[in-house]
Amino acid sequence: MINIYEVNETNNMIEHEKLDVRTITMGISLLDCADSDLDAVNEKIYKKITTLAKDLVSTGKDIERDFGIPIVNKRISVTPIALVGGSACKKPEDFVTIAKTLDRAAKEVGVNFIGGYSALVSKGMTTADKNLILSIPEALATTDRVCSSINVGSTKTGLNMDAVELMGRIVTETAQATKDNDSLGCAKLVVFCNAPDDDPFMAGAFHGVTEADAIINVGVSGPGVVKVALEKVRGENFEVLCETIKKTAFKITRVGQLVAQEASKRLGIPFGIIDLSLAPTPAVGDSVAEILEEIGLERVGAPGTTAALAMLNDQVKKGGVMASSYVGGLSGAFIPVSEDQGMIDAVTMGALTIEKLEAMTCVCSVGLDMIAIPGDTTPSTIAGIIADEAAIGMINQKTTAVRVIPVIGKSVGDTVEFGGLLGYAPVMPVNPYSCEKFVTRGGRIPAPIHSFKN
Repeated sequence: MINIYEVNETNNMIEHEKLDVRTITMGISLLDCADSDLDAVNEKIYKKITTLAKDLVSTGKDIERDFGIPIVNKRISVTPIALVGGSACKKPEDFVTIAKTLDRAAKEVGVNFIGGYSALVSKGMTTADKNLILSIPEALATTDRVCSSINVGSTKTGLNMDAVELMGRIVTETAQATKDNDSLGCAKLVVFCNAPDDDPFMAGAFHGVTEADAIINVGVSGPGVVKVALEKVRGENFEVLCETIKKTAFKITRVGQLVAQEASKRLGIPFGIIDLSLAPTPAVGDSVAEILEEIGLERVGAPGTTAALAMLNDQVKKGGVMASSYVGGLSGAFIPVSEDQGMIDAVTMGALTIEKLEAMTCVCSVGLDMIAIPGDTTPSTIAGIIADEAAIGMINQKTTAVRVIPVIGKSVGDTVEFGGLLGYAPVMPVNPYSCEKFVTRGGRIPAPIHSFKN
């Protein structure tokens, strides 16, 4: 039973501690839109999205008004398009027409992003998969709201190094294709290992083939709430610290549960999952880095950073699963550099490097996220970065990802402004030594021994 104290406490978190529902994401299956005729595929996709999601944005706004809970984004995820367009699309340019249809549908219903321009190639690539991947630079350069993700590995299958090497080139080509906009296309492109089926967060969201025809997923965020709670227990031991994080995560998740159930009821679409991810924004006081510094680090990147992040991530998950029976997605702490003022400051001061960020990804959600690197970084180096991060996910049975942005014309020391929730980022140095002979060997890195559990 909700009492007046909890109502007042939640209102305070919203008004003063930057608590928000980061996104309501409607997942839509497009499997029934498959056809051998490309025009028919595009027509079916547009009709299904604009029919099912026509009230998504207005419903989100109504819930905001009725409950006083900010809902920052309303989004759509769809079935991986490599599957939907496989029969009709004979060349990369054919897939680009679908990207444009997705973009048109997203604008029609008013969502800010649509995810699912995706392919799942953890073990091998079909012709359709490869054509979609090759189409990504043009697709992201000619659309505004389409997000793309490629899953190149898993604990069960190992790493598809052919796909990893190809994605190194695709990231570079996407940067070139959008160079007039500070290579912004790469901010809408994620390379996964162990991608979840039910992720509502962009740019990696897609509607899994095991999902219902349509579902409602909600992503909740509250770094500011956690930081304020920890300020009240300064100097206390780890037991008190952990209990505080768990209790706070519980409260945040309950807000998400309320919004998800209400959206599901009003839209008449089943509720899927709550993703409790501490996803920062560039706003002051809404930073994961500041939480870690409140725990006791002078700056993120200092010795102890990985341990502090591991504890934070674990307690967030423990609090979240007590609040909802359907916690899914990524659920944990995000560490995107450009979207977190504390991370930006740490990089600028020299406290945080890509190598330290990689170590941190072993214990948090996702991976190397929204990191600007020099525009002349070679495709093989980008592929090596992807391979390293995917290997962490494969061995540790967790989701990892890479979203790096080689900003054409920029070098170490420059700053890139992406705008909005994407924030701004200092260009970070990468290791200058080559891994080309490694990433171009071809084939697969086998699954680890602990993958055999049947």
